[in-house]
Amino acid sequence: MLVEILACDKSYKLVGQCGDGQAGLTMCLELKPDLLVLDAMLPGLNGVDLLRRLTKRLPGLRVLVFSGHENPIIVRQMLEAGARGFVEKTAGIQEFRKGLATIALGGTYFGPAVASVLRDVVAHPETTGSQDFLTEREREVLQLVAEGHSTKAIASKLGISAKTVDNHRTNLMRKLNIHDIASLTRHALESGLLDNEGRT
Repeated sequence: MLVEILACDKSYKLVGQCGDGQAGLTMCLELKPDLLVLDAMLPGLNGVDLLRRLTKRLPGLRVLVFSGHENPIIVRQMLEAGARGFVEKTAGIQEFRKGLATIALGGTYFGPAVASVLRDVVAHPETTGSQDFLTEREREVLQLVAEGHSTKAIASKLGISAKTVDNHRTNLMRKLNIHDIASLTRHALESGLLDNEGRT
């Protein structure tokens, strides 16, 4: 739906679209867009980790997060990663258009629900702890394990050996003080790495 809306708007030139985090990273680094609309929840590589990598490589990129997930942890992590704005999907298309236009002109924009969350984040910063003590690779492995991928599949996706995947999983469990896959999955859900609605 967003692609159709943007394709019909002469203010923007749509250069690409993607529904997977890893593929999105590759596409953005190749196309170097000026503006990116990003969801927080993407398979393979979540929106926060994708944005962290993009802002390192494409510092001028302006990013609007448009997501159905506006919990305090995700909002804070997205802003820390470099997002210029965040509009909740429940706010509707008009709010999205306003946000996109503002970001495109170099401003910042937050939908009403996100603005409310931001007030809570500022008032209670201790409730929005992050996973900054995990490495990028550990966060990737955590997400893929929680999505239900096997060790072999994770190794193939990340281009590393199965033994390295096992080592990362062991380190994750030690750092998080977690001892089974079900608990790792629950942790990924609670910290905003995984979409609960997408679980089967």
